[in-house]
Formats: sequence, structure tokens, C-alpha cells
Amino acid sequence: EPPDTPEDFSCQTQDMKRVTCTWTEGETYLYGDNAPRYTLSKTSSQKIALCAASCPKKCSCSWDIGQQRIWNVTLTVENPLGRKTATDVFHVKHRMYPTAPLQVWEDSTDTEITLHWNYERNGIELFWQTEVLQPDGEVELHNSSDVDSRHKRVTVHGLQPYTEYTARVRCAAAKHFWRWSEWSKPLTIRTKEGTPSGKLDIWREVTPVLGGRNVTLFWKKTPSFQANGKIISYVVTWEKLEDGSKPESISFSSVCNSTRIFIDNHSYRISVMAKNNANFSLPSVLIISGAPDNGRKILFCLFLGTEELKEGRVNGTDDGILISWEPRSIYDSYIIDWFKLPRLQPGDLQWTRFGPHTSSAVISSAAFVPGVRYKFHIYGSVANKASLLEKKIGYLRELPPRGDPSVRKVDLTYNSVTLSWDSYHPNESEPGFVRGYHVYVSPIQGNCSLKGSKKHILSGNAELCKYTIENPEEKRYTVKHLMPNTQYKIVVKAFTGGGETPIDDFIYIDTPYNSNMLYLLFLLVIVPTLVAAVCHWKMKWVKECCCPVIPSPNKSKVLSFSEYKIDSEKVLKINDCIPDVLAMDRNDEAQKL
Repeated sequence: EPPDTPEDFSCQTQDMKRVTCTWTEGETYLYGDNAPRYTLSKTSSQKIALCAASCPKKCSCSWDIGQQRIWNVTLTVENPLGRKTATDVFHVKHRMYPTAPLQVWEDSTDTEITLHWNYERNGIELFWQTEVLQPDGEVELHNSSDVDSRHKRVTVHGLQPYTEYTARVRCAAAKHFWRWSEWSKPLTIRTKEGTPSGKLDIWREVTPVLGGRNVTLFWKKTPSFQANGKIISYVVTWEKLEDGSKPESISFSSVCNSTRIFIDNHSYRISVMAKNNANFSLPSVLIISGAPDNGRKILFCLFLGTEELKEGRVNGTDDGILISWEPRSIYDSYIIDWFKLPRLQPGDLQWTRFGPHTSSAVISSAAFVPGVRYKFHIYGSVANKASLLEKKIGYLRELPPRGDPSVRKVDLTYNSVTLSWDSYHPNESEPGFVRGYHVYVSPIQGNCSLKGSKKHILSGNAELCKYTIENPEEKRYTVKHLMPNTQYKIVVKAFTGGGETPIDDFIYIDTPYNSNMLYLLFLLVIVPTLVAAVCHWKMKWVKECCCPVIPSPNKSKVLSFSEYKIDSEKVLKINDCIPDVLAMDRNDEAQKL
């Protein structure tokens, strides 16, 4: 193919002494003696080449310009199939492409970096640009004008102390911008240490002891605290407020975040400061109020009517543990501290602060574990003096109890069973609050349908009767409406907010016969049968006893005499027998006798 017009043809200078033109070589599919030939010449005299073209990757051609500043050059490309040209007209000062700054060095303070470099002057005013790469990846560009000196420098302000930055420099012509130079080699710089900004977040735990109190101090860095260097130590200072005694202080290594000091029962001001190689941070202050000595403490509490705060219960959420409290207008902030139970060491105390208008918060911590009980204290603070307001206990998520109550006694009747067990006592290591018990009952044969119960279906579709006891202090329950002479399986399960353990260990019982039914059967069947048998056996005797023949006086042997008769009736002679009582029936009959 014939050659195309050269693309990207342009000329520029880096030192105002020599011009270099560049262009992109086209494809003609001709090689060897037939390959394209490039010629760069003045447009006014194209027969005289200015330079020899070289095309390793991108074609270029350079020549010395001498004192000439305006140039009109033509690039000619030809092969046996054709010829094309390209022209460029330019002023040398308008085509300045500076070289990259070399030998860059720096000096710094805690908030500034100054970059230095040397640059050969070539009569062109340059414009400098400094790129600063922040630790978070953000890039800042700082522009500066040229100074009339071989030694160049630029200062970048507003940096963070003891922070690593990466900087580099480039330049371009100030009056007739053509293009930026290449960047200098990047330089990694760390600013010097500065005074720590902000304050540490400090907290305390006070334990009364004989003669005073042990105060365990804790401190941590807040998001607003900037070390501005490498923390080398922490300084704890405490002083008595009443008599203005000389403060005491002690320094701790940078790896420490707590300590314990002993103070008497007076009020104390305690402060903690962080120290780096430059200076101390501002002090964080706590006021520990005075306390009555141990000999008067009980009387003091009774006099004030002080009562032990009751522990409320709190619930876990998907995000943490929800804590709420009654706000008081006198406090300027609130502090919640917490630790897990049972508490094995005092160093596991955590705390967080809230503003004066807050009355609830979700406490989140990566250390929260389901099935572990945590204890929370809520304090109100004013003028660095804290007062305990409320206590709470709770779980991130409750789990089923580790064990079930041990049934120690079973009392049976023909239609009921009474179970007795040892009730649960509050246990800090329990994986949940025991809220009550479930009693499950089922006959060995068939399904359960006892009055007053609810159905509970096991995984194998077996049915149980379920009774719920919502008092965790209860330790006795009677299951009624059982069938006599029947075998039952029964189990007692404790439940928490996390449920209960699987049902697998039953107690088996056999209800006795109904003795009342046997007695009634004896009365209604056995006794009448025996009586009937006896009566049948002694029929004559029974008849004589129960239905005797009424005697007739006329047939009596006693009246067998014949001497006295009144009409046809026999008359008994008085002297023939000795009566117990003699009574006259009728007076008229007596007159006849």
C-alpha cells in the first residue's frame, strides 16, 4: 500500500537548544528496500534534511536549533507506491516540554513538608505542581510559581503529625503551557511528632477496703484522641481535694491501660495523661467523692436511708444489648460500664459514654457471647463526678439451661401424681434466666388428652401433655386426671428465654387401682350376694325370725282349762300364773268378773 499521512506529528524542546519531532509509523506491508523512508526538512528547503529519522517504537528526529526560534518543518514519507507529507509550524518557546526534577529531598515539621530540588535554568519561566498522597489514598495537588533561583522548593502545610506521606513534583512552562514534565521519583516522608490532641477516655472501679478504697483506673483512646506520635508512657496523678496535699503520680508503659491505686476516705482528683516524644496530652480528670470510714459506714447508710439498688433485666437484640434508664436533668453525661459473669478478673471492665439527652442505647461489643450473662452499671456524671443510678443484668441471647431439675420425690394416687424437685437458685454461670418449668406427661400406650394440659408434639409425632409453671421458685406440682392402673412417662424441664433442652429422659410411673371403687364394689355386689346365700341356706330360720306366726290365745296351752268360760272365750285364772303387771282393759268387763 502507499504510505498514509504521518499521525501524531509534533515537535517540542526540553532545553531550548534542541528540538525533537515525533510521529506514529503507519503500516504499508512493504519491507527492505521498499520500506517507507522518512525525511524531516524545512518547508522552504525540503531537499536538505534536518535529521535522520529513527523508528524503534515511535518515530523521532532531533536537531540543534541554534538561535532560530520559529520553525516551519515538513515530514515526508514515501515508498515505491506513493508519497505523503505532514507540516508543523511552531515557536520554540511555545513547545517547552521540561525534564523531570532530579535530586529531590525534604525536611519536615509536625504539620509541614518542604520539598527541595535543583533545576537548570533555561530562560523559561516554569510552573510547579506537587502531588501529596494522603494515608487514606486521597491525592492533594499543590501549585506554585517559579522562583529566580537554581535551587527550588515548595512547602505543603496542614499535614497531620507523625504521619507518612508520599510526594512528587513536576513542572510546565508558565506562559505558554505545552505539556507537563514527567513526575520526579516519589519520596516517602513522615512528619515529626506533635503534642497529642484530645483527651483519653478514663473510668474507674472503686472497692472499699479497710482504711480506705482501692481505685482501679482504666483508660483508652477515643476516636477524637490523636497520639500525633508514638505514645511512650501514661502518667497517673492523684491529689486530695480537702487539704491541698502534694499530688502523687506514677508513670506506666505504653502497653498498660489500667492500674490500681489506694486512697483514703477523702475526696480525690485523679488525672491521666498520655506522653509522646514531643509533649503530654491534656489531662483527663475524675473526681472520687469522699466516703465514711468503715466503722461509720453502716450507720451512715441507715441515716440516709440508702437501699441496695435492685438489678433490672435487659434483653439482647440483633445489634447488641438494649439498655434504658431514667434520665435526670442534673447530669451532663451518662456512663455505662459492664463485665461478664462470673467475673474472673477485674481487667475485663468495658465502658462507654453518652450525652445528657440520652435515655437508652444499644451496647455493641465483639466480645459479647450468646449464653453469657453480663452485668451493667449506669452512672450519671456532672463536673467529672459520677453517681451510680441503676444496675442491669442480661444476655446477648439466652440459651437453654445446662441441666434439668432433679425429681427427688414422686407421690402417687390412683388418679394423680405429685412431683417434687429442687428449685433453681440464681446462678451467674447459667446460660439464661430460668423462667419456670414444663411438666410433660403421656401414657405408655396411646396419646395424652389430660384435662387442663396443652398438646406437645415431639419430632417423631408422639404426643405429650404439657403443663407450664411460670414461677422459677416453684418446686412441686400435681398432675391430675390420670387413669388408675395405667403406666405413664413423665419429665420435668426447666426453660429460659432460649428455650429448653431436648426431651429424652423420662420417669416411668404406674398408677394404683382405685380403692374407692373396690369398696363400692364390695358394698354393692359382694355383701348382697353373701346375704342372699345365707338367707337361702337358713330359709326356715330366717322365716321364723323375720316372719313369725302370730299366736292365737285360744290355741295356747296356757288357756287349756275348761272351768271358766264366758260365752265361747276361755278365761285365764289369775292365780294360775304370776304376771309382771296387771292391767284392766275395760271397767265394764271388770264389773262382770
